[in-house]
Amino acid sequence: MSLRKWVGEKWVDIGAPKKKGKFQPCGRKSAKKSKRKYPKCVPLAKAKRMTASQRRSAVARKRSKAQGVGGKPTNVATFAKKGKKTTTKRRSSTKRR
Repeated sequence: MSLRKWVGEKWVDIGAPKKKGKFQPCGRKSAKKSKRKYPKCVPLAKAKRMTASQRRSAVARKRSKAQGVGGKPTNVATFAKKGKKTTTKRRSSTKRR
């Protein structure tokens, strides 16, 4: 994807849906003053193709990561890899040998 096309797309926050399948625009004015949680932004076309469970999974993975480490934004994959667990917690009954 070219940078020109990337900039030209309409980016929306899939973590803040509106009624009737619409989404709020990406970003927030101030992290400290805003009541909105950390946004997970994707192009509108991709957001419409995603199922509700895919959107929830992407938002949960984004918000579970440490935010703003080193002054940089947090990036996570929009879609979870197939066959991989999306959580990083280990089960207490599983022992490594």
